[in-house]
Amino acid sequence: VQLQASGGGLVQAGGSARLSCVASGRISSVYGMGWFRQAPGKEREFVAAINRSGGNTKYADSVKGRFAVSRDNAKNTMYLQMNSLKPEDTAIYYCAAQAYSSWYAGVDENPYTYWGQGTLVTVSS
Repeated sequence: VQLQASGGGLVQAGGSARLSCVASGRISSVYGMGWFRQAPGKEREFVAAINRSGGNTKYADSVKGRFAVSRDNAKNTMYLQMNSLKPEDTAIYYCAAQAYSSWYAGVDENPYTYWGQGTLVTVSS
């Protein structure tokens, strides 16, 4: 399974951006998916997760109410809609996928088997 993230760029504070993550290869191995981010000088952290059907989601407290994760299984694509962006949202955003049918909705990245290369989002003040 390969994951390709895109949609990053330079955004002004208060603005919006939408990230996409396209999965290819053995799609049948992809179950829950998620977004993580790594800000300069910090460890990678959980942002959002979504189960296989898209009916259940989970967010980090720092993005709750501003970000929305969704997926279109017909297009093998997961999205992250980011609104009301803040300078502290500046980071490389990674998409990831789980290979187990039992959905993990926690913040640990270990249950994620597949990872994309990351896309940089820079929020200017």
